[in-house]
Amino acid sequence: MTGLLANAIIASLFIFVIAMALTLVRVFRGPSAQDRVLALDYLYMLGMLMMLVLGIRYASDTYFEGALLIALFGFVGSFALAKFLLRGEVIE
Repeated sequence: MTGLLANAIIASLFIFVIAMALTLVRVFRGPSAQDRVLALDYLYMLGMLMMLVLGIRYASDTYFEGALLIALFGFVGSFALAKFLLRGEVIE
């Protein structure tokens, strides 16, 4: 791995951590439930991106599979929360 790639990976992970911290502030202080759901959606996307960057860093397929699972469960969770906020129930 070249020095430029290693530095870019470290910088991107640092930026993702800052973005996660700011998103957690929005999750806990969000003025409405919709803002909190959107922040949780963004939080799982950041987690998925961190897993992808770590997969590049360590050259391991396991991280990519983990990122795929995070994306799948995050989508299902976002859908369920949105449906709950709209109708008040998840399962009809």
